[in-house]
Parts: sequence; C-alpha cells; structure tokens
Amino acid sequence: MIDDGSEHGALVVNEMAPRPHNSGHYTLDACDVSQFDLQVHAMAGLPLPQPRQHSPAIMLNLLGDVWFDAGGQARTPDWQAVLALPGTHLHLYGKPDARSGRKMGHLTLTGADVAGVKATARRAAEILGLPGLEEL
Repeated sequence: MIDDGSEHGALVVNEMAPRPHNSGHYTLDACDVSQFDLQVHAMAGLPLPQPRQHSPAIMLNLLGDVWFDAGGQARTPDWQAVLALPGTHLHLYGKPDARSGRKMGHLTLTGADVAGVKATARRAAEILGLPGLEEL
C-alpha cells in the first residue's frame, strides 16, 4: 500500500499476469500434465493431479535477436536444422515483429538422459547463434 495522502491510500500495480510463469513452459513437453492444464484445473475447482516429469528437459528462450544476424540484418532462423535435432519442440508465440530482447518463443529439448539433452541444447544454441551455453 502506498500512502497517497487520502483516507484509504492507493494500490499501485506494475503488472498483472494471471498466467503460468515462463520457467514452467517446459512442462508442455517434458511432463504428463502441463502447468497450463493445472491452471485450468485450479481455476475450475477440479482436483489437481500430481504432475510427473517423464523426460529430462532444457528450455531455451527465443528472443528477437535470433531473427537478426551479427550485422543486424533480418534473417529467418534455421528452424529446419533445429527441428532435425532429436527431442526438439519449438513454440513460437505468433508475435509479428521481432525486436532485440523481445521474447518470441521458446525451444524445449527433451531426451532420455541429461547429458544427451545438454548436448542437443548446445547444438541448437550453436545453430541459432545463442550465446552463453558453451558451459552447459
């Protein structure tokens, strides 16, 4: 509560986002029940099933930078090469304009073991020009 000098005060809200958080988007591909399914259950007053992760997973956020080369020229990411990798699930959000730093989608990589998923994530990052995954 912020004191605005009035009798009742004021509430300032920066953002309201009544949706599942980005950090759990991997549940679409790596769990038997996704966070989206659970949100519907909760809002409808239905029983909440215990989610179970059936595959190791790594999720990579796809920012608008992926749609530009190193010189800043627009390009189409090589989705064909990325989707040829095993256990790759591409989720694009349908936003019309890519901008640096704007979240355009995510890529979830799943597999039988963590080492394999890490190797696939590193390869996907290399194809897309995503920095900072070498240590993965």
